[in-house]
Amino acid sequence: MATTKSSEYSLAEFQLLSDLIRSHGVSTPSKAALVLDDKTISYSQLDTILDRVAASFQQHELKLGDVISICGYNSIEYACVFLGALRAGVVTAPIAPSVTSEQFNSMLSDSGAKFLFVDDAAEKLLTELQPGVECIYLKSDKSGSSLEDWMAPVGASPSFVEIGPDSPFNIIYSSGTTGTPKGILQSHGMRWAHTVRGAAYQFDSSSQTLSSTPLYSNTTLVLFFPTIAFGGTVTLMKKFDAKKYLEIATKQKITHTMLVPIQYQRIMAVNNFSSYDLSAFKMKLCTSAPFHPDLKKDVLKRWPGGLIEIYGMTEGGGSCILYAHNHPDKLHTVGKPAEGHEIRLLTNDEQQAAPGQAGEILGHSPSMMTGYYGQPEKTKEIVWTAPDKKRFFRSGDIGVFDEDGFLSIIDRKKDMIISGGFNIYSSDLEEILRQQKGVMEAAVVGVPSDKWGETPVAYVAVSSNFKGCEQDLLSRVNEKLGSVQRISDLRFVSELPRSSIGKVLKKDLIREHCN
Repeated sequence: MATTKSSEYSLAEFQLLSDLIRSHGVSTPSKAALVLDDKTISYSQLDTILDRVAASFQQHELKLGDVISICGYNSIEYACVFLGALRAGVVTAPIAPSVTSEQFNSMLSDSGAKFLFVDDAAEKLLTELQPGVECIYLKSDKSGSSLEDWMAPVGASPSFVEIGPDSPFNIIYSSGTTGTPKGILQSHGMRWAHTVRGAAYQFDSSSQTLSSTPLYSNTTLVLFFPTIAFGGTVTLMKKFDAKKYLEIATKQKITHTMLVPIQYQRIMAVNNFSSYDLSAFKMKLCTSAPFHPDLKKDVLKRWPGGLIEIYGMTEGGGSCILYAHNHPDKLHTVGKPAEGHEIRLLTNDEQQAAPGQAGEILGHSPSMMTGYYGQPEKTKEIVWTAPDKKRFFRSGDIGVFDEDGFLSIIDRKKDMIISGGFNIYSSDLEEILRQQKGVMEAAVVGVPSDKWGETPVAYVAVSSNFKGCEQDLLSRVNEKLGSVQRISDLRFVSELPRSSIGKVLKKDLIREHCN
């Protein structure tokens, strides 16, 4: 049975990730830092590359707080640019290659990125690249500037940059479909809070982490950075495949991983799952989407090592942690507030919920975003200030605590759809639908999907002069959406079901679809 252990770091001992990499490069120079397929780089090599990247940023006059962006699949080059930017005090704004050109340019413009690093996956997005952004290819087999050519020469040493806990670390985009993306600005202090939590997950210098989720996702970074900080090895997968995942885990004697529920589902469904030697696993983690209790139970039964579920927001605030291996009777919950985190439940009238009463989940912790980048009004919307002046973030989820202090999620106030571990805001999709000629009203709901966990389905009321069929409208709308956002089914209705106060009854639509 896996157990937790006390932290070897504390928040008072704040350190920079790039400094820790430097230290590992000296103490364990030949230790593998990053692995992908047949390519491996050591900590000494990684430290050298980070100097080259950081020095090049400085040679191009980027200063503390300036922003660059990366768009592509997982690669060692991607990781090196991200980590090298940190050494120069430069902020990275990752963008998913699955977004549309409109979304891509909106996020790039919002971030103010001065450089854009891309691979093949992003090429389709570069046709209308806005002026003023220099594009660098992560690989050297492309025409134009390549990372190898762009980096400062071997032996280059960047100038010292004063970076503190409040200095900006990265910007993670939560949305962008409507043309108004929200960039979540996270600080070095926030990331350090995530890092020190790694000791409770049994991280040390022998850790072998398998990352099969993308580096542009906060889900991945929550484990990627602690592994590097503790001097372990991160093995990257360019694209997730359940069978290949098991092969790598066996070969590399993986000890740690972070997966979303649908990945666990696909791995557990592999026919010869029991034939793979997973005995090296110490801890498996899960976040980003509802994790069904039956799936948790199956993972605990058949997959060695502990299992941890993390509930929280990319924005930070309060998180809950379920050590499922220690609490097999609480698999229907998301656990208790993490150490140093406070969770409050508020009723509709903004009062603290009574014991056993449901309410909106609000959180406060040492790991909270600085704010939505360049959008102070959006930041204000998420903040709730308690009577004692403590600052909380609203989650938009509804939950309830049981008598033992474990939190259960009973509804999603924001109607967010989580498909394949990615957040899809139904309001974004509805706005795109309403922009189509002849559409009177639309509602998008998430319905169960064996492949994705949930998938968006649209219900649309059209005017009498609407031209076309359901499939025509579905095709037009999906052309405007990123691949992870696309609507799987669209149905015409005469009108949307509404409550007596005019609220669309989405649960009725979900029930209709499932019957």
